[in-house]
Amino acid sequence: MYLARVVGTVVATIKQDTLRGQTLQWIQPVDARGEDRGAAVVAVDPIGLGPGELCYYITAREASLTLWDTFAAVDAGIVGKVDRIDLQESE
Repeated sequence: MYLARVVGTVVATIKQDTLRGQTLQWIQPVDARGEDRGAAVVAVDPIGLGPGELCYYITAREASLTLWDTFAAVDAGIVGKVDRIDLQESE
């Protein structure tokens, strides 16, 4: 699983049938400190997050397991909302 921040919603007027009714979010991968890591990706969002919220997501074949139709063509899927991160500072 990876951390990301939702940066926007993707609007698609035409989708594959298995994605009909599903929200697509533009997410920016981040590290535990909230610093951007890599390029932003599109992820299916079955839980309903909004811009600025922190989430964790999965990729590859497992991403489709976030949906009822596990044969949907998705590369990333949001699986949870992160309320907070507690870091232990090293000396």
